[in-house]
Amino acid sequence: MPKANQARNLTEGPIGRSLLLFALPILAGNIAQSLNGSVNAIWVGKFLGEAALTATANANNIMFFLIGSVFGIGMAATILIGQAIGGKDLPQARRVMGTSATFFIGLSVVIAIAGWFLSHRLLVAMGTPAESLHMADAYLKVIFLGMPLIYAFAFITAALRGAGDSRTPFRFLLLSVLLDIVINPVLIFGLGPFPELGVAGAAWATFFAQGLALASLMLYLRNKRHMLWLGRKDAALLKIDTDILKSLIIKGVPMGLQMVVISLAMIMMISMVNSYGVDTASAYGAALQLWTYVQMPAMAIGAACSSMAAQNVGARLWSRVDATARTGVLFNFLLTGALIAPIILFDRSTLALFLPEASPALEIGRHLNHIAVWSFLFFGVNFVLAGVVRSTGAVVPPLLILAVAMWGIRVPFAKWLQPELGADAIWWSFPVSAFCSMLMILAYYRWGKWRKAHMLDKPSASTLATPAEVASVPPSPVADADAEVEVEDEVDEVETSGRG
Repeated sequence: MPKANQARNLTEGPIGRSLLLFALPILAGNIAQSLNGSVNAIWVGKFLGEAALTATANANNIMFFLIGSVFGIGMAATILIGQAIGGKDLPQARRVMGTSATFFIGLSVVIAIAGWFLSHRLLVAMGTPAESLHMADAYLKVIFLGMPLIYAFAFITAALRGAGDSRTPFRFLLLSVLLDIVINPVLIFGLGPFPELGVAGAAWATFFAQGLALASLMLYLRNKRHMLWLGRKDAALLKIDTDILKSLIIKGVPMGLQMVVISLAMIMMISMVNSYGVDTASAYGAALQLWTYVQMPAMAIGAACSSMAAQNVGARLWSRVDATARTGVLFNFLLTGALIAPIILFDRSTLALFLPEASPALEIGRHLNHIAVWSFLFFGVNFVLAGVVRSTGAVVPPLLILAVAMWGIRVPFAKWLQPELGADAIWWSFPVSAFCSMLMILAYYRWGKWRKAHMLDKPSASTLATPAEVASVPPSPVADADAEVEVEDEVDEVETSGRG
């Protein structure tokens, strides 16, 4: 199979079908990872006790922070690869792959070495309980040791999605999850010839699962002679391209900061909820468990829209970019709404999964869920449109919109209206801030200059197409009549929307 044909072309064909087929494996992968975390927590909490569960929770907070800190850089690499694939510039896609791989591997090795020596101090600084500190340190040291594997796996799967392939990442992610679930009890309890490692066994399970899945993925790419596979003869591509690295950092950091903004706002919300006592706090905690799954369709569709839009930006097919945004918003309402409806209709049963049947927290949870869970419909619109906007390189406006929604609306609303509304001020702050955020991203999408943004200061050949060159490319067939354009329309759009 020729290398050039191994990417999935998201610049042609029915947008709705392509977007749905692309998003479903991402959604399934998110669900699998969440279930994996729940299963691991059951093994540790049920059989090793509260101190062990506290140890893994504290260590995992550090791990999630480290993964989240490079989330944006991985997204930047995905967009760059997607633009290059859409512009049929395979050499540029491989250059991005090489520079990104060197950066991620180098960074992860530094983190692994530093973390091994600093893990105890980090846990102490977090205030980890004394009875959990030793176990948390043993667990976290192994996690740091596996950070190069975790970073490499996350980066390669993100790169494949940029190339239009979400199925391959899902298959190997599922392999990793299944291996983790199987290996966990073996190493925790020392089954068969394996030693009993306790809490550290859970970390070693993650280490081996990630390592085996990564090795399998790399062998797969090598045997398929995938266009993004870099072998020994491609060693020159691993040399850092300063322009690409600059783009990864400048464009990636704002995307990563969005996770920080959300995390800090959630910490503030939890602190307010805690002031109302254990019943309200446990009700909120149960709702959060449900919300983890409610937000997954929007996240999957947003990621799919970003990859699809990036390819169409690279191909200068602006009508398909807009059609991708419209279709993504529609799918968000359908899929997210399909999850919200049963949570509302069967609210007592769903919350009872996490709360005792006779607990007063159950009624509090039902009440707050009826108010707040609808916010994820608006959140989904924001996630989809922000993903499309970022596909051009406009990464700062979505960050500012999110910061305003969280810290200019949600937190002040919840804090200042509590004297009048009580805890309801906290619950209403979710839909109010999400709705305002949706209005802001809609306004920026309609009137902002995101179409003129660019990922690289020195655009590659694929982003420098002239109107005449665009006119030489036949329009792509799509199912939606609104997405079908004539060549003359495409030329006009390139002239008016700039070369960014």
